[in-house]
Amino acid sequence: MMSARSKMSTKRKFVADGVFYAELNELLTRELAEDGYAGVEVRTTPHRTEIIIRATRTQNVLGEKGQRIRELTSVVQKRFDFADGAVELYAERVQNRGLCAQAQAESLKFKLLGGLAVRRACYGVVRFVMEASAKGVEVIVTGKLRGQRAKAMKFGDGYMIKTGHAGQVYTDTAVRHVLMRQGVVGIKVSIMLPHDPKGLQGPKIPLDDVVTIMEPKEEMSAASMLQAQQEREAAAAAAAAAAQAQAAAAAAAMEAPVEGEAAPEAAPVEAAPMEDPNLAAGF
Repeated sequence: MMSARSKMSTKRKFVADGVFYAELNELLTRELAEDGYAGVEVRTTPHRTEIIIRATRTQNVLGEKGQRIRELTSVVQKRFDFADGAVELYAERVQNRGLCAQAQAESLKFKLLGGLAVRRACYGVVRFVMEASAKGVEVIVTGKLRGQRAKAMKFGDGYMIKTGHAGQVYTDTAVRHVLMRQGVVGIKVSIMLPHDPKGLQGPKIPLDDVVTIMEPKEEMSAASMLQAQQEREAAAAAAAAAAQAQAAAAAAAMEAPVEGEAAPEAAPVEAAPMEDPNLAAGF
């Protein structure tokens, strides 16, 4: 597969990557549904392809002594024609499953399959998500919920952005189909993630409409400003006087003779020879 991908065009490569991800996600969704499957990430390196499976119960994904993860690796390798050792599967635990839409959609799916009332199951999910410090949540259940007539029920709480760039960055959405006895019921869970400067619980990018007002600095009165100015001028004058006194003392110390030494005698000054006035006049 890797040799074939290296020869294909860029457009075909993007399409092949999308098809690979979609099929892999569908396989893991069906296989690991009961183990809290919460998404997959594909990292391609020059030597091998790493597939990170995010789940709430990673021990069940790994299996006893890693047997289940090896079976999944073998299935992916044979299906997509990877060479031996060219693909590796890893399991990663979801830090906060209350902020993972896929985990909550799977949880709601198994609650409905277990016979729990729709309204009670949805309110339980909404309350659990909001207790996990989410900004908002919306759960939509559609299908034949009671009678033969299909309808949609919407449950929500908190703050939810659905449009714009913030809607793409801050909103985590998951869709699941529940095969009930009376027909197929659709589930859609949308979670508005909180802002996290570290990027662990939510996006690092702050929302556009969040305005932080800084505390104003304390303004000084005119009297205090004048007093501070006078103090600065007095300190500067004192420093200048001290520097002048220190310079005068140093000059005096240099001029005074050292004790025990005779003062140096002044060298005799030779008188300049008198000039002949006749020679100066040119006679």
